[in-house]
Amino acid sequence: TFPFFLVLAVLILFYPAHSMYFNTLLSRESLTITSNRTLVSPGDVFELGFFKTTSSSRWYLGIWYKKLSERTYVWVANRDSPLSNAVGTLKISNMNLVLLDLSNKSVWSTNLTRGNERSPVVAELLANGNFVIRYSNKNYATGFLWQSFDYPTDTLLPDMKLGYDFKKGLNRFLTSWRNSDDPSSGEISYKLDTQTGMPEFYLLQTGVQVHRSGPWNGVRFSGIPGDQELSYMVYNFTENTEEVAYTFRMTDNSIYSRLKVSSEGFLERLTWTPNSTTWNLFWYLPLENQCDMYMICGRYAYCDVNTSPLCNCIQGFIPWNKQQWDQRDPSGGCKRRTRLSCNGDGFTRMKKMKLPETTMATVDRSIGVKECEKRCLSDCNCTAFAKADIRNGGTGCVIWTGALEDIRNYYADGQDLYVRLAAADLVKKRNANWKIISV
Repeated sequence: TFPFFLVLAVLILFYPAHSMYFNTLLSRESLTITSNRTLVSPGDVFELGFFKTTSSSRWYLGIWYKKLSERTYVWVANRDSPLSNAVGTLKISNMNLVLLDLSNKSVWSTNLTRGNERSPVVAELLANGNFVIRYSNKNYATGFLWQSFDYPTDTLLPDMKLGYDFKKGLNRFLTSWRNSDDPSSGEISYKLDTQTGMPEFYLLQTGVQVHRSGPWNGVRFSGIPGDQELSYMVYNFTENTEEVAYTFRMTDNSIYSRLKVSSEGFLERLTWTPNSTTWNLFWYLPLENQCDMYMICGRYAYCDVNTSPLCNCIQGFIPWNKQQWDQRDPSGGCKRRTRLSCNGDGFTRMKKMKLPETTMATVDRSIGVKECEKRCLSDCNCTAFAKADIRNGGTGCVIWTGALEDIRNYYADGQDLYVRLAAADLVKKRNANWKIISV
């Protein structure tokens, strides 16, 4: 026993109480603003505690990166119910986490249905930044009674999911801060829409669509070419009867990465490497070139940053209102030059495109591109088709039966879109034996 007490004495001597990090809150414990105690995740990456912003006297319970020189918050519990002064207590009560103010009134709670109180629960900050409630004897994910990852604020961390959990009845989406100094819910959000033919994410400002991600093509969302595969990052999109969700994970734990919805109206991918002194903006959307803005060119038109004007009618289409187009107002979109006859129609291949909005699209992942083309031709209402998954040469089939909207091209990434045209509007291929005869 003597060596044990000697080691303990050395630890106490050289590591004072405020340096002893703990990641678990027991049912008999509490965190208060005045105690200045925090929970620190295993690995020292994340810290949970109370904070107030620079110019405010309001207090919040949140999670931030512990060791970064730039204080970066990734989750806020009571973002819309701040504590008005420096008196606040976080504790476990009736198997729930509750945050109490000066008058012992609850300003935030996990609102769980009360369970078997004979089984004690604990709150724990995990290594990935997830703050969970679990039974003390069930230390695994399926045993979580509640988790902060199900209630994101403005930030998506690795292992978090955005989208729907049908079993829990949850829709997980991001909402910006009001401004850089106010964590209350702002006007910008990033949400998954499952009402379309293929689930897509939308960036919204006060509920109005600003940017569309495009559908998932097996590698990335077709409208977010910058979010490509990197050696230290793996992406995943799941679509089944239990959930429709996007997530990513890091293969190099020395690099931090996160998605953030900013109060300025952007979706941002930010990274921090071991040698960084600030966050690196890897990409952001929408870009300043306007082609990323939702429906900037109207239906049957596409946006091209290298043309003037930016908006162009698809081959075989003409401006719906030429006078408006001449006045640089393309919002009316385009219309067919020649009506489809349902017999003798063909397709024009548009390369490296952001696929149109999939509201009027159907998906069959069991067939290939040749069968997809045949199916589109056999349906007089079909207006376009594309591969559902671009991996390994491409598989699956997406068929549009309505107007083609919110399209743009890229000079890297993107994918092929086949738009149906009347025979008269197809580009005739030259005969292989055709020769120029000069006189």
